Amino acid sequence: RTEEDVDQIRVPVITLDEAATASAEARAHEIFDGILDVRMQGLFPYYQIWDDITMWRGAENVLFDLMDRPAFMHKIASRYIEVKLAMLDQLEATGLLGYGQPRIHCTGADTDELPAPDFDPARPRATDNWTYGMAQILGSVSPAMFEEFEVEYAVRWYSRFGLGYYGCCDALHDRVDIIRNIPNVRKISMSAWADVDKGAERIGRDFVFSRKPSPALVATDTWQPEAIEKDLRRTLDACTRNGCPLEITLKDISTVRHQPQRIWEWADIASRLVGR
Repeated sequence: RTEEDVDQIRVPVITLDEAATASAEARAHEIFDGILDVRMQGLFPYYQIWDDITMWRGAENVLFDLMDRPAFMHKIASRYIEVKLAMLDQLEATGLLGYGQPRIHCTGADTDELPAPDFDPARPRATDNWTYGMAQILGSVSPAMFEEFEVEYAVRWYSRFGLGYYGCCDALHDRVDIIRNIPNVRKISMSAWADVDKGAERIGRDFVFSRKPSPALVATDTWQPEAIEKDLRRTLDACTRNGCPLEITLKDISTVRHQPQRIWEWADIASRLVGR
């Protein structure tokens, strides 16, 4: 609540619980040997300072403070990114970062650009990895305020990593040009709330258009595959017109009305439309 409270944001000391880790590894081998490979993995930290600040302060307080107390909010954000970077330093120094992610924020992380040269699996570095980040509360402010309160801090985080994914449920179609200022971003989220036409026009060939269609379409009272096809076609048409690399991820599903076959029917429609 106060300037003095910011000093309570402290750098934690990161340690490895070796006994618990060994126990988890043994259980994993017992369950999966002969079926799946088991590889112990480090952490994959990500950037979410404004999501955390919102949980501490409350969404309404944050939005008012961005208007009424901008210097105070910058002080919080500046301190918190320093803490996050100090934690990242610890993870690198202790070999507790992961590497070789199969996914990045619910999407595929396949790439031949990582790890970086001189990679050491015993000491993975941030530059060997993808990261992802978001500032969902800033979806409720203007693009100018988004630029003021986000880019400075995101740059400090993303510059440490090899590749980055940006966004979550926020509508970013009007902020692509601002996100261009964040280094190493490869994919930009286009959520169910985004204007796909405007987003595709701004993204072009420069980033992956990471589309998250609305999961409400698999939760309707009656199953309507034609509505799903119409929704997906609009995205495909927008990306085709603008040459956007496209990935589609159906996520945040809360119900399928006791009809799980809706999920694979959705996948069949999507596969047919993209020609797979």
